[in-house]
Amino acid sequence: MTRPDVIIIGSGIGGATLAAALAPSGRRILILERGERLQPSPQDRDPRAIFANGHFRPDETWLDGAGNPFNPGNYYCVGGNSKFYGAALIRYRKEDFEPRQHMGGLSPGWPMPYEELEPDYTTAEELYDARGTAEEDPTEPWHSKGYPHPPVPDEVDIADLRNRLSQAGLTPSSMPLGVNIDTWLEAGQTTWDAFPNTCKGKMDAETCALAKALEHRNVELLTGARVRKLTAGDNGRVTSVEVDGHGTLCAPVIALAAGAVQSSVLLLQSANDNCPTGLANRSDQVGRNFMNHNCSAVLALHPLRLNKAVYQKTLMFNDYYNSDGQSGLPLGNIQMLGKITGPILASQSHLPGPIATLIANRSFDFYAMSEDLPNPDSRVTVEGDQITLDWKRSNWEAHEALVARLKAHLKQAGFPVVLSRPFDRRTPSHQCGTARMGNDPASSVVDTYCRSHDHKNLFIVDASVLPTSAAVNPALTIAALALRAGRHIIETEFSA
Repeated sequence: MTRPDVIIIGSGIGGATLAAALAPSGRRILILERGERLQPSPQDRDPRAIFANGHFRPDETWLDGAGNPFNPGNYYCVGGNSKFYGAALIRYRKEDFEPRQHMGGLSPGWPMPYEELEPDYTTAEELYDARGTAEEDPTEPWHSKGYPHPPVPDEVDIADLRNRLSQAGLTPSSMPLGVNIDTWLEAGQTTWDAFPNTCKGKMDAETCALAKALEHRNVELLTGARVRKLTAGDNGRVTSVEVDGHGTLCAPVIALAAGAVQSSVLLLQSANDNCPTGLANRSDQVGRNFMNHNCSAVLALHPLRLNKAVYQKTLMFNDYYNSDGQSGLPLGNIQMLGKITGPILASQSHLPGPIATLIANRSFDFYAMSEDLPNPDSRVTVEGDQITLDWKRSNWEAHEALVARLKAHLKQAGFPVVLSRPFDRRTPSHQCGTARMGNDPASSVVDTYCRSHDHKNLFIVDASVLPTSAAVNPALTIAALALRAGRHIIETEFSA
């Protein structure tokens, strides 16, 4: 490719979706991905390789806020973290765009209303072949168009669970998913949470958006291309990127989509005389306001009842999303985990294999998720190449209340044994917030079109721009924002 018109750094949900949005313009698009394409392997459906041995995890060590090292749950490959994601394509609720009080403090809301992003949510659902329905969940915001496909069907035992939850006073609904269930199961009888997608059964960034973008001859993907630095000129425009093995590459428009941690790290490492604290950082907000969802796994068991489900992950309920059910404050979302098996449970506990299998064969596995609130002291920093992720967890009281409500309902639904365990605070799942969106350049990094306040030709299109974490999975919202940014780039940068 000759000199590109746009360089996109990262091929995950944000980068791939932006490429798909820009591709029809005919402008030359170059996508830089530090990793390679995943290839089919015996480990793809091996729970011990994935959960016990960390076969696909990166050879990388970060530090937590106390200086303790840990191996992060980030993946560097074509499609990014979406190759391993749970494929939940849930819209933020309308209320998530508005300021509202939580037990742990105030969620500040967004600089635009839900209605402004709604058309892009619809386009994102079409791009990612979402399976779902907008008719079952009372918290579901207004849709201008229905889902492209009906929901992934419940298995027999999950259909029974849906009925039990309803009888316990809850409102279970079908989870919007990006999974072609027949294609997925043909490649192996497993769920998709944390399992890599090498069979095209999961609707991830590579399978959907990137594939669509690469249908256009003006789009090129360069793998093994780790970006080390962005360079900005005296006029404030980002002029080039330095890439391992490829030298200095230039383009009139640069889009950063390396993920909430790595995007902020790259901006900080690109400091120069004009931007001594890092690029796009006049507000001193780059790396700050890191958010992670507060999450727990909750296992419901009846000693005499087996759960024969293979994938399980088709239900959620939001009875406590906007309040605690008693006119109180919001608690969060409950959704099914992908089915936990004996090897998975054994790898995440100290249980012997036979005991873990005995429990897993009887468990119905839930994922309780509550909002984490933005805090400028919850942040990513970097010294040399050493990344420190100092997550200041917030709103934990609400999460404990959510788990307590869930346990009570599960006992009502006929499960005498209910176990719970919080997710490790060091693991960056659903990471967001390190380059927050806002209207005021003094307190935010990008505007509502994901354009940097400081560098008018720099866009950031990953989860780092999310001003709030809400309490649902962020993938669809990232895709919607990338589509919005792409439309804006075409209108403003390509119109001449």
